[in-house]
Amino acid sequence: MEVDEVKLEKAPPINPNPNIITERNANIISGGNVFYNPVQEFNRDLSIAVLNVHFQRLAKEREEKALKQQQRKQKQQENGEQLTAAVTTATTNNSYVAGTKYDDGMRILEALAATGLRSIRYAQEIAGVRQIIANDLSRQAVESINTNVLHNEVEHLIETSHADAMTLMYTSTASEQRFDAVDLDPYGCPNRFLDGAMQCINDGGLLLVTATDMAVLAGNAPEACYVKYGSVPLRMKCCHEMALRILLHCIESHANRHGKYIEPLLSISADFYVRIFVRVYAGQAQCKYSMSKQSWIYQCTGCETFTLQPLGTVRAKSAEQPHLVKFGIPTGPAVNTLCEHCNHRHHLGGPIWSAPIHNMEFVEQLLEAVQTSPLKELGTQRRIVGVLSMVQEELPDVPLYYTPDKLCCVLKLEIVPMLKMRSALLHAGYRVSYSHASKNSLKTNAPPAVLWDLLRCWSKRHPVREDRKIPGTPLATILAKDCSRDYEFDELHAAANPSSRKKALSRFQENPAPHWGPGTRATIM
Repeated sequence: MEVDEVKLEKAPPINPNPNIITERNANIISGGNVFYNPVQEFNRDLSIAVLNVHFQRLAKEREEKALKQQQRKQKQQENGEQLTAAVTTATTNNSYVAGTKYDDGMRILEALAATGLRSIRYAQEIAGVRQIIANDLSRQAVESINTNVLHNEVEHLIETSHADAMTLMYTSTASEQRFDAVDLDPYGCPNRFLDGAMQCINDGGLLLVTATDMAVLAGNAPEACYVKYGSVPLRMKCCHEMALRILLHCIESHANRHGKYIEPLLSISADFYVRIFVRVYAGQAQCKYSMSKQSWIYQCTGCETFTLQPLGTVRAKSAEQPHLVKFGIPTGPAVNTLCEHCNHRHHLGGPIWSAPIHNMEFVEQLLEAVQTSPLKELGTQRRIVGVLSMVQEELPDVPLYYTPDKLCCVLKLEIVPMLKMRSALLHAGYRVSYSHASKNSLKTNAPPAVLWDLLRCWSKRHPVREDRKIPGTPLATILAKDCSRDYEFDELHAAANPSSRKKALSRFQENPAPHWGPGTRATIM
């Protein structure tokens, strides 16, 4: 299929739809049957914030790289120090303004643009843009984008394209045609677009991916998830974080096929979808670490305790040379035939991404940016601050989480209040945090044996009825053991109540009533 580039003509736009859609400074005047979902404003606001911060970091990296190259050339010169200072001043004085075209700015692709609202907002609100390609397969959608681009007066930044998204990406692999950022926001699964995205993105470029097929990712159809994402999900309380990790595993596997690897900057589960922001780098040597970032997951069919087993291992060859590493295959399985806690068998799922899903340095910079102008004026700024604050509090090295209500349900116990359980674990010397993906989440480095021991201690205060202790059940097997120690439930630990909760930040959004949900698939499909 040939790529049909649509040239914009500066004719006064005719408004075929009197119902104007307004989001921030962008006006969509040609709705028609083209897909628009107002609930995704949070998604668009967050993407704008991420792209702004990403370009700031990218510009700084370019400056540092140019400065190092210049310093190398000046080593033999007598006035090297003066020239270096001049270069430093010249490179750090550049200031970028949103809505202005820069030759050294980012080239962004929105592969599935629909009304073009996202591209128009990118053009209006992202500082440091060279060009934005707004593509769609529907001619009606492209005509709508043309009208909206002209109406919003951003034709100097946005070029429309009428093409199949995959074809466009496959024909943009030449170095001068590649993109600094690729945004994939499809209806449902994004897997078919990932291969093309990996080939048309620059080294160090930003890939933004949305997946809305949460029923598949959350374990309702494991056979469909394996077909789409190459991973088997398990039905667990932490299914929303598992969805993020399955999608990251899928993106990494596509990157590895082209000698590339990913660095997750931010991974968000919100409303009815997951949103991933990753940087894509080229490097065969670094790709070798990918195997150790993926894990199988064993889940007990009785007590639902989970255990992760990495696909690979990495260890230093010697303490004197830690940069020299040896890759290996772990021995397994990581669990016995029967669960050590309740004597039930296991389900096997995965592989999933088990490395950190956020770059905490990037999150800190992003959180600071959204609290200062101009990002402070974003429509969903309050929710973004709340979510990022929670992300900042998450334990980065602890994959997945438990929920106290499910743990207590296994033992038919009165539910332990969240603050009491967090406090007891903190007093015992373990780390705990919430997850942004669930308001009842308990992310901790305490092993499962400690969690069950803590609940045995809690059962002394709130005993289980004897008629519920049926032989062979997880309840009877776990409570048959004695507590190994006492846990402090009454004295609240200073770190039990996190800062985001104390400040009453908007951490978990209520379901918006009018338009909540993923909407309907575009009619062209």
